[in-house]
Amino acid sequence: MPFRFQPFIPLIVFLALAPPARAASLSISPPAGTFTVGSTFEAPIYLDTEGESINAVAVFLKFSSDKLQLVSPSAGRSVIGLWATPPRFNNQLGTVELQGLVPGGINTSNGLVTALTFRVKAVGQAVIKFLDSSKILLNDGQGTEVLDNLNNGIYQLVLPPPAGPLVTSETHPDSTKWYASGNLVLHWAPGDETVEGYSYILNAEPTTAPDDISDGTRTVLNYQDLSDGIHYFHIKALRRGAWGGITHFAASVDRTPPAEFKIDIAPAARTTRRQPLIQWATSDNLSGLDHAELKLISLKPAAAEAAAPNGSQPLFIEAQSPYLTPPLERGQYDVLVRVYDRAGNVREVVERLAIVNALFKPIAEQGLEIGGVFTLPWSWIWLILLVVILLLWLAVLKIRDWHRALDDERARKLLPAEVEKQLTELKHYRAKYGRVLLILLLIGWLFSAAATQAAPLTPPIVTTVSRAVTNEDIFYIGGETEAPGASVIVYLQNLGTGETAGFEVVSDESGEWFYRHHTFLASGNYQLWVQGRLGEEWSPPSPQFALTVRATAFQFGVSRLSYQAVLFGLVLLLALVLLGLAGYVLVHGLRGRQKRALLLKEIREAEESVRRGFAVLRRDIAAELAVVKKTKLARELAAEEKQTEERLLKDLAAVERYIGREIWEVEQAEG
Repeated sequence: MPFRFQPFIPLIVFLALAPPARAASLSISPPAGTFTVGSTFEAPIYLDTEGESINAVAVFLKFSSDKLQLVSPSAGRSVIGLWATPPRFNNQLGTVELQGLVPGGINTSNGLVTALTFRVKAVGQAVIKFLDSSKILLNDGQGTEVLDNLNNGIYQLVLPPPAGPLVTSETHPDSTKWYASGNLVLHWAPGDETVEGYSYILNAEPTTAPDDISDGTRTVLNYQDLSDGIHYFHIKALRRGAWGGITHFAASVDRTPPAEFKIDIAPAARTTRRQPLIQWATSDNLSGLDHAELKLISLKPAAAEAAAPNGSQPLFIEAQSPYLTPPLERGQYDVLVRVYDRAGNVREVVERLAIVNALFKPIAEQGLEIGGVFTLPWSWIWLILLVVILLLWLAVLKIRDWHRALDDERARKLLPAEVEKQLTELKHYRAKYGRVLLILLLIGWLFSAAATQAAPLTPPIVTTVSRAVTNEDIFYIGGETEAPGASVIVYLQNLGTGETAGFEVVSDESGEWFYRHHTFLASGNYQLWVQGRLGEEWSPPSPQFALTVRATAFQFGVSRLSYQAVLFGLVLLLALVLLGLAGYVLVHGLRGRQKRALLLKEIREAEESVRRGFAVLRRDIAAELAVVKKTKLARELAAEEKQTEERLLKDLAAVERYIGREIWEVEQAEG
């Protein structure tokens, strides 16, 4: 129901903006109790103002609608003087809402707000609780909110006491609890010899009366494959022609595990944070959630041995979401979360967590820190860059020649002599022993089948197996056996090589077993199965599981180099090459600019010198022309002197083409 006071706008403002003050409380009475199915009980709501005067109350309730039905909310006897929203309810949603004012205010320690009457519908536990939207406002003219304590009610709902035969069940003994089995076995006391028959029925109604037709005198009944939900068994006995009282018995069945969920890892599933936050959320529609368990499995050999020495199993711990992990070492982990409902069903989800170091981190005046392992000085970075570029160039030449040679061999379809010889021998032995080998395999299969039929043990159950396995992860598998202390042999067959290996582990007191491989698996496809052994008795093999190990690491003998490390190296190399090329361009660009500036300066100096030289030459020519001019004024020039004048004028004109007017003016000023 929406929260509103339709005619009281000021009250809405008070509810939204009023600051907190001293405490007041709302309570449901009684806070606990046991009530029978079909009966009704009253749950009044009381107000305690803690010595203060209040003038407004808003109550919002939520109740278990699958087990309770609100019959009549009463607003007759109440401290509320003016109802803004009279008590109203919704039995489908399980909600109750009421809002009102107290004109003039009230100070009370046990004021009745309203009385609610509920009818019990089904067995189990029911809750009536106040929602956080409930409010109490002071009578201070400001509408100060003072509600601080909310006292809810929790009730146990049971069937009426037996009035007929006493019914018990070895499969579902407690009528208030949920069970994961759908097979119900019922027993009832035979009573005395006067019992002539019983009439009974199993249905979904808690208080049905069986008909008056006898169903026989047997005292044991077995129902198979019951559906999820609460089933009610009703029985009465016939004595001396009269039917007696009725006994009601409830059997709650929940075979469905909690809902699928996803594990969220903050800040990410691949993180540098050593204490990530693990969160999950799920639900269960019938019995409800009970608890969750969490296990962290390290996928690195050293860390796995440290976490579980001497082959012991890493334990599940009870945890709540969100869960902050303890400080974790660098490496990969599988996070297993099991969520149980109250019937014992379990849902298990696995998520991969990787704790990594930052790829690289520059450190001023020291160098580049790589993977948090070591720091490479800056001088070494440049030296390594040059060496790597040279080696890469040599490798390119070698690989080019190698590829050409391979292409030539493939074109000619040549095989080495040793391979040709081995191929010939293989064909010979296949022709010689092929049928014998087939017969031996058939005989072995028959003996294996006979041994399987004779084995009395059931195969171990596999509940946990590592997923998304790579050749740099530790493989693990776990499950349950029917007998504690039984040996479990884990078989692992490489489909590529045909090699099969077996590993033995012993189940604990509760029958749980867990095996973690001691080394990395080679990449490829595998078949996986398990077999149990108790003393000299062997169980049949379990169903086979397909396992694919992806290649994420190169292996050189006992040494391994992950693709991540290779990729990091390539990225670092490319980064270094780019830095080197950028440095080369920058340095040579700066040097080129310096050389160009120097050249331009020298050119300008040379041009200036030439221009000044022509200016001086012009001045000398002009001086000679002045002398010729004076001579010309004094007398007539001789032919040779005229030629000299013409030559000087011609040279003067030629010189003036090389120098500008400004240079000449400068020279004139200097003269």
